[in-house]
Amino acid sequence: MAAAPALKHWRTTLERVEKFVSPLYFTDCNLRGRLFGDSCPVAELSSFLTPERLPYQEAVQQDFRPAQVGDSFGPTWWTCWFRVELTIPEAWVGQEVHLRWESDGEGLVWRDGEPVQGLTKEGEKTSYVLTEKLGEEDPRSLTLYVEVACNGLLGAGKGTMIAAPDPEKMFQVSRAELAVFHRDVHKLLVDLELLLGMAKGLGEDNQRSYQALYTANQMVNICDPAQPETFPVAQALASKFFGQRGGESQHTIHALGHCHIDTAWLWPFKETVRKCARSWVTVVQLMERNPEFIFACSQAQQLAWVKSHYPGLHARLQEFACRGQFVPVGGTWVEMDGNLPSGEAMVRQFLQGQSFFLQEFGKMCSEFWLPDTFGYSAQLPQIMRSCGIRHFLTQKLSWNLVNNFPHHTFFWEGLDGSRVLAHFPPGDSYGMQGSVEEVLKTVAKNRDKGRTNHSAFLFGFGDGGGGPTQTMVDRLKRLCNTDGLPRVQFSSPERLFSALEGHSEQLCTWVGELFLELHNGTYTTHAQIKKGNRECERILHDVELLSSLALARSAQFLYPAAQLQDLWRLLLLNQFHDVVTGSCIQLVAEEAMCHYEDIRSRGNTLLSAAAAALCAGEPGPEGLLIVNTLPWKRTEVLALPRPGGAHCLALVTVPSMGYAPAPTPTSLQPLLPQQPVFVVQETDGSVTLDNGIIRVRLDPTGRLTSLVLVASGREAIAEGAVGNQFVLFDDVPLYWDAWDVMDYHLETRKPVLGQAGTLAVGTQGGVRGSAWFLLQISPNSQLSQEVVLDVGCPYVRFHTEVHWHEAHKFLKVEFPARVRSPQATFEVQFGHLQRPTHYNTSWDWARFEVWAHRWIDLSEHGFGLALLNDCKYGASVRGSVLSLSLLRAPKSPDATVDMGRHEFTYALMPHEASTSPCWRCPPQARHPPPPGAPFQCPRPQSCWRPSSRQGPVGCGERAGVPSWARPRPRPPPPPSVGGDQPPGPQAGPEAVRGPRQPRGLLAAHVAAGSGGRPL
Repeated sequence: MAAAPALKHWRTTLERVEKFVSPLYFTDCNLRGRLFGDSCPVAELSSFLTPERLPYQEAVQQDFRPAQVGDSFGPTWWTCWFRVELTIPEAWVGQEVHLRWESDGEGLVWRDGEPVQGLTKEGEKTSYVLTEKLGEEDPRSLTLYVEVACNGLLGAGKGTMIAAPDPEKMFQVSRAELAVFHRDVHKLLVDLELLLGMAKGLGEDNQRSYQALYTANQMVNICDPAQPETFPVAQALASKFFGQRGGESQHTIHALGHCHIDTAWLWPFKETVRKCARSWVTVVQLMERNPEFIFACSQAQQLAWVKSHYPGLHARLQEFACRGQFVPVGGTWVEMDGNLPSGEAMVRQFLQGQSFFLQEFGKMCSEFWLPDTFGYSAQLPQIMRSCGIRHFLTQKLSWNLVNNFPHHTFFWEGLDGSRVLAHFPPGDSYGMQGSVEEVLKTVAKNRDKGRTNHSAFLFGFGDGGGGPTQTMVDRLKRLCNTDGLPRVQFSSPERLFSALEGHSEQLCTWVGELFLELHNGTYTTHAQIKKGNRECERILHDVELLSSLALARSAQFLYPAAQLQDLWRLLLLNQFHDVVTGSCIQLVAEEAMCHYEDIRSRGNTLLSAAAAALCAGEPGPEGLLIVNTLPWKRTEVLALPRPGGAHCLALVTVPSMGYAPAPTPTSLQPLLPQQPVFVVQETDGSVTLDNGIIRVRLDPTGRLTSLVLVASGREAIAEGAVGNQFVLFDDVPLYWDAWDVMDYHLETRKPVLGQAGTLAVGTQGGVRGSAWFLLQISPNSQLSQEVVLDVGCPYVRFHTEVHWHEAHKFLKVEFPARVRSPQATFEVQFGHLQRPTHYNTSWDWARFEVWAHRWIDLSEHGFGLALLNDCKYGASVRGSVLSLSLLRAPKSPDATVDMGRHEFTYALMPHEASTSPCWRCPPQARHPPPPGAPFQCPRPQSCWRPSSRQGPVGCGERAGVPSWARPRPRPPPPPSVGGDQPPGPQAGPEAVRGPRQPRGLLAAHVAAGSGGRPL
């Protein structure tokens, strides 16, 4: 006789079902405890430990020694290879057999010389399917290898995830056995977990919630874990429940398998190669078992690594791409930072990425995929559209600390009016796991209800890799169309955006940058990486320009396309969003610096070759050739090398994108009609520098008390204030040390005061005048600076050297301006944008620390002040104070970041300004002249510049820039020819008071028959 119905208590019923599927409680008698049946230890286990990341063929030849469960291995970043001998019992015929493997670290199973599955506890991958059904004729003995990296899914932080790695961390094998897997138990567990999720997620006020809970309770009543014959009846109850369909108005969720892998972060680049293999080979298994499952994969660099190191896996990925299950997305070489790379570098990301995807997978991407970076430049829509991209996906703005971004699906409009369809998955994650809670959140949190009825759902373990699991896929299959929940379908990015476009007439438009209200510290952290980025962007620009000019002069010149592609790819790799931002461990930072050195060395060799070819055959004696890589005629002061290692200052004039012979010591250009620089030191120790264009006055400690634009007599420094004021802030964020600077740091401002009498005259005047001083920042840190004014130069430069040894401090320099404006202008890629100088709204004050490239400008009608730099990105303009962020001192994930010696240059330029904000900052500030390096080549007798025709046809193609990758220029201001020119006033590796060259002027030394060696 059936039991009479009983009143049900919500909480006890819910907890009853929870305990029935719990991995912690009552596993001796609940369903979870029956997931695996009979088991036996592996027949034999042996291991080999190495500090190297060896290829398989080399590793298996090593000397393996006996090992056992419980053994420790390590330390961090080493690799332990295990040889696993297996013997499957005869009694298991007809059953599904797994290798159960649990160890610290990240594992990869190798079978018959090929990788077959990743193993990570954090990624819920702790068993490998040896056979889904053991056959009579199947072999009973086999040998596997398990390659275990001595690091976790998210590195090896000591104590916390983002702490510096623990170099002595040890790892352990805790399980290595064969076991029978009960697939019917797995299916019941999936159903019961989903029913629990619906009961909790829909709440006690919802009818469908009770139906889910009562169904789960009935299943527990029927299902006896010790009697498998009861399972089909319980399964039928679940199928009946999930078979009840929803209505046509249901929201549709597009489920895409995903595995965001940081190209480097809390682990080195080389470990990412193995993370890709571990993750994607597991995805291949899922695609084989689930034909409807689709996986989206970004970052061409990672696929290129897999092609090189795991060619068999790469071939399988190509096969599944042809089936439509493996979908390359993003269109870029790596998931780069969205703020700091130059416009040219951003174009190259798409150029290299799209070219790779087209070559390897037969098509280019139509969507830009950048889920995890620290903000998105207002210029990206124009660059995207120019590179064949119409759609954009991210989720990072869900991390905003202050304001909730108002949309999940919208049109994003860039500086020139270009628009792309943007989508943020409303679940605010790229690492979903297919739970009911996540599905319900995707619908509930959608901020564009009524405008669109489709959303993305990215599932799979990310960051450290791993990807989706079979359990996730099974959950989403079960939820495909059930009453009470949104409709779930496995989908592709193309189908998602096609559905969104079908109802796009109601979508809103967001104009301008997508500013992340968090991680503002990444604009400044790791100054040496940022300096390397800016310098290498300039070097590659100059190589391409000089090589193009050399080709224009002689068809015999061999354009270095292959070498340039290699160097560009290396630079693009470093622009990954956890590298150029400085939010990586020390090991990654050191690798990045090696990459920059490689680009400098090989780039300068190519520069020398191009310069030699450019002026080959020119008559004339040995001497110097000056090359101008900027697109206008320039007259500037250069320090020209002389025999014996000496330098001589000279005023030189060079045509636009051309070259000219340097003046000889006996024919230095006269200063007239330009006024020479006058340097006067007063009795109180102050110094005045005056070149007839601007007049600079420094107080006895080196602070700027006056900056006058001579023609108008207009003073640029605020009354009663001083510029070039160094300020120190406490810099202790809430958690993300290298990433964040919080608004409350502004409350800890401490001016760094110098000592009177430290200011001294450097260069006495004439073509150049300068003064220099020393400044004690703290007991541990010092600064020295040379303030330089050249003849005919409209700005004053500040060459700075800092010895920095601080902890959680932030160094900035401030310039209070005698200018009032509600907005300041900041250079971005191929253009500029304006941001408020006030804190009227929460959106305004959330921008207390912003990013810019080579200049920021504050202007009112008729007058303005521009602050230029050669390698900095962090800045702010609050009220009338222009501030440049110089150095930080976070301690995680790299405890050594920014410690040591730094060199950088910034400059200040007063100027006249029109009423048009687009033209407030004059050309010298928009494209400030940057320093170059000397080269050897024959010396011509006269100036040369490209002919009036626009260079050789196809020059851009030779440089690897097809027409579809060239952004449309946005006037005004016009972008620099050939891409972004790196900034401003001087920089370079010379000593602070040594000679510096303006950027874009390259001095080539004459030495007949030489090989073009850079000095």
